[in-house]
Amino acid sequence: MAIWGKGLRAKSIWALLLACVLAFIPAIGIGWQLLSGVQEHFGRAYAENFTRLNRQQILVPLVRELALSRRFADSVLTRRWLAGKDDAGLFMDEAEGFAAEFSSHSWFLVNAASRDYYYRAPEQPFDAKPSYRLAPASAEDQWFFNLMQTGERLNINVNHDARLGTTRVWINVRVEGENGSLGLAGTGIDLTRFINNFIAINQQGVMPMILDRDGRFQAHPDASLIALGSAAGVNDQSTTLHDMLDSSGQEQRLSLLQARAADSGDVVMDWFTLNGKRQLLALSYIPELDWYLVTAVDLGLAQVLDPSLVKVALLGLVLMLTVLLLGLAYGVERVVLRPLRRLQGSASAIAEGSYNVSLPAPSGDEIGDLSRAFALMASKVRNHTKELEQTVQSRTQELERANRQMRQAHQQINDSIDYASLIQKAILPDRQMTRVLGEHHFVLWHPRDVVGGDFYLFQPGEQGCFLVGVVDCAGHGVAGALMTMLGRAALDHAVREQGMNSPAAILQLADQTLRGMLQDCELPRGMATTMDAGLVYVDPQARQLVFAGAKMSLYCSDGTTVEEHKGQRRSLLDRRRGVFEDRVLPASDDKVYYLSTDGYLDQAGGAKGFGMGGSRFRELLCTHAQRPLGEQAEALKQALDEYRGNHAQRDDITLLAFRMEANLQGVNHARHRSAVDTRAV
Repeated sequence: MAIWGKGLRAKSIWALLLACVLAFIPAIGIGWQLLSGVQEHFGRAYAENFTRLNRQQILVPLVRELALSRRFADSVLTRRWLAGKDDAGLFMDEAEGFAAEFSSHSWFLVNAASRDYYYRAPEQPFDAKPSYRLAPASAEDQWFFNLMQTGERLNINVNHDARLGTTRVWINVRVEGENGSLGLAGTGIDLTRFINNFIAINQQGVMPMILDRDGRFQAHPDASLIALGSAAGVNDQSTTLHDMLDSSGQEQRLSLLQARAADSGDVVMDWFTLNGKRQLLALSYIPELDWYLVTAVDLGLAQVLDPSLVKVALLGLVLMLTVLLLGLAYGVERVVLRPLRRLQGSASAIAEGSYNVSLPAPSGDEIGDLSRAFALMASKVRNHTKELEQTVQSRTQELERANRQMRQAHQQINDSIDYASLIQKAILPDRQMTRVLGEHHFVLWHPRDVVGGDFYLFQPGEQGCFLVGVVDCAGHGVAGALMTMLGRAALDHAVREQGMNSPAAILQLADQTLRGMLQDCELPRGMATTMDAGLVYVDPQARQLVFAGAKMSLYCSDGTTVEEHKGQRRSLLDRRRGVFEDRVLPASDDKVYYLSTDGYLDQAGGAKGFGMGGSRFRELLCTHAQRPLGEQAEALKQALDEYRGNHAQRDDITLLAFRMEANLQGVNHARHRSAVDTRAV
């Protein structure tokens, strides 16, 4: 009995029963099906009647034109004139009579012997002179020769005569003489007038058309689809009705439908999907013309039913639905929504911080239970809110203190890193390199962070000699920058002890010095401390370079080829001590020499995020080696940025390049300055 009580569930069930009684959903569905069936029935009747009527409208005038064309072709005067047995006088009198009878007031004659084409244009008297002569080699004249070979007595061909400048439905009748065919005779119906009279209609969703046996269009509202000359074997590549069907199976069905129409002589119909729309096709065969008259009806667009009936049915349905919705809305508003709206207002008040709420009147259903539970909840929320406000206030003060301390610490760290960056830049030998090498060198130095683990060194010597190198310390940021301090100190010590002319000895002593610095330090497991390095000693007097590398190569290019001189396989501070060797290379004024850390070669980029790689790097060097070094720096920097795209910088990047001719200029400049100083003394 609980289902029939006063609870919210019972009220919902009563409302549902009322809605089901008032709603005629099944009736609407059945009515819609009946309406669709009626529409299809009337659509079939409309398509059949329209096709029959259109057939008569086409057949009657064309049969008359056919009869006149046969009489014209069978006329004794026509045959005698074509055979050359009579003068043009009598023939012209009779031909003018035929011109008056033809609907187009025009006719044509083709003499098979001379291939002369005679055309009597509308409103122009015939002067017995040929309009032009047909040529077997002309593609425009193939219709005549094809028809003469077929042996057909009668042919209806839709074609465009370019010489006459007209497109017509041509009725071609063979003129027979005593010794064979004398030529063709007939008339032509203007295609535009033909389509407007028999094909073009204003009925939306209805499209009549005329096909030949192969499905090619002989008449269509869209004149571009008409297969001009197809009946005479000239055009076999035009669009057919089969091409507009959506599947090959439908082409077979259409062929069967054509066969049924030809056998029965009546109107046959079936459903097809034409240009993506389901349409009813009605076919009727016209044996006198060997044509198929087709009517395509889209029942979704064609108004085969009286629109007023549909409007009345829809209006009744709308009225019933309106009454149903109003009754249901009133019941739900009165029974359910009004109490719930009061609860919603109370909830909004609590959300705004007001706990003096107005609840619905007490009742024995679920809404009454909800109201009592809501009142209890409001009381607990009030108490918990007070406790929470006190807790939040206390925690907020603690967070503010922590944030202030954090900002101070962060500012100190940033200041320290900026100061470290300033120190790191200060130890780089940019001024010395500019003073000695001038415009014949460049350096690309781009730490990944504010400070980095790459640095380069330059030490000038006597008589224009100098030592130049690039070092890549393991790590980035602050850790890498601190390693650069150790590396720079060790290399400076090695240069002082060993001199500049043996880069291998410098690397060997620097490796030994660094190991001595770190031998008493307990380094965390997995912490990398290695350093890749490449040093080049340049002696302009001897015209040679001395190179030694620790996992770093020396590249040189003259713009034609690129040479890579690889260093030793061990880094400084490697687990196993490396043995470094000097490599003496001849110097050339035409070559540019490059030292690069692996940050340039390993930079991710491209479509797949792969590293640039050595081969692409060598191509860049070969491409730009002949340019001035300042332009090379811009080009290599731009090439790296374009390859990187949106990918982040992976490592510190350092690329140093110099030319030998700069060294000679440096020697000359030093000598000149020494002479000036001597003169000054």
